[in-house]
Amino acid sequence: MTRLNRALLLVLALFLTAAGCGLSAPGGSDEEPKVTILGPWTDDQERHFKEVLDGFGIPYTYQGTAATREVLLAEVQAGNPPDIAILPGVGELVEYAEEDRLQPLTGLYEREEYGNPWRPGAQGIADDLWVPLKADLKSIVWYRGSEPPEPVPAPLSAWCIGMADDGASGWPGSDWIEDLILQRAGPNLYERWATGDLAWTDERVSSAWTTWAGLLAQDRKAARDALLDDHRGPVGGHGLLFGGGCELEHQGSFARAFYGDRKEAAGFMDSAPLLPGGPYRVQAHEVAADFAALFGRGGRARDMIRRLASREGQQDWGRKGGVFSPNAAVPAKKGPVEKDISRRFTEQRVPLCLDASDVMPAAVRDAFYEAVLLTVAHPEEPVRQRLEDIQKVQDAQSSDTPRLTGVCGRPQ
Repeated sequence: MTRLNRALLLVLALFLTAAGCGLSAPGGSDEEPKVTILGPWTDDQERHFKEVLDGFGIPYTYQGTAATREVLLAEVQAGNPPDIAILPGVGELVEYAEEDRLQPLTGLYEREEYGNPWRPGAQGIADDLWVPLKADLKSIVWYRGSEPPEPVPAPLSAWCIGMADDGASGWPGSDWIEDLILQRAGPNLYERWATGDLAWTDERVSSAWTTWAGLLAQDRKAARDALLDDHRGPVGGHGLLFGGGCELEHQGSFARAFYGDRKEAAGFMDSAPLLPGGPYRVQAHEVAADFAALFGRGGRARDMIRRLASREGQQDWGRKGGVFSPNAAVPAKKGPVEKDISRRFTEQRVPLCLDASDVMPAAVRDAFYEAVLLTVAHPEEPVRQRLEDIQKVQDAQSSDTPRLTGVCGRPQ
């Protein structure tokens, strides 16, 4: 055997040894690596989520960040996406589905337990590519004490407003505009607008936007202060409602977690009677969900999705973390506030509509948030130019971009 052949055999042996040992998880080559999970929960929410995951007995690593969209994009571009990604909405998951990056979830959850709007589809995209794991109720207003405020529009001085966020500043303002469009024009028009079938310059959209700008224009300094105020309130505090010198907060059901040990002193009511330009009747409730998608092909990752979406997993998470489930088979939670929120998820009184910005393509959503921040900074300026700028971004999207369906629906 020549010296060259011996050298080549040595290199091959070393390569095979490295391939056999370096790429397997501890415990042998047949053992799958840990399931990697990217999600939006940090601090106490992360702790509660991990308690649920620990109960499954499946090895995992979890990365929690408010910037889930940005982190996921970077990991996908680097060729190393997580096995499971959990995002606040499906707008970007549609884009990954177009690129055939998502694995089907068929058979991993009981479809009949998740009705619309919790199971939105997309034209031309395979079904069962995402499943909601956590739900939040919007179109509500939090207040202090046991007595709800008078059902009349409130001045700016009464509102707690903060635009800042670790992930995407401006989204709290988008909730105001979405809610105004929903309560003024109804769920059918709202869904057309959210899915790109109605122009941003449509009079019904611009009128709702102008109405919100008029509220902000009541106190320009207070509006500009809202640009820097975190929507969660000061670090270590009790949220804006119990530390911001205000009386009302237009936030989703998740806001109760910001109030800490004062959360029992917070009540909520439907937002429609208090919104500027009203009072309006409740036409629908805006809701939000965190959707899980499967990038990995391993059996453990599939099993993790199955456990998280199951009735038992959802119930356990509700007990440990106080979250609300989109699974219709999960019993309502205990406590008067929790039961009242759960009732709005399940009653047949009005439709539920997914958060509009969460179903929009990423570029359109970002333009939406930017226009919101500009409006907060300069509420006296006409909104027409800002809406035209968003429309240009929307028009620049490919005509082949799939549009979401089932954004609004009656609860089961």
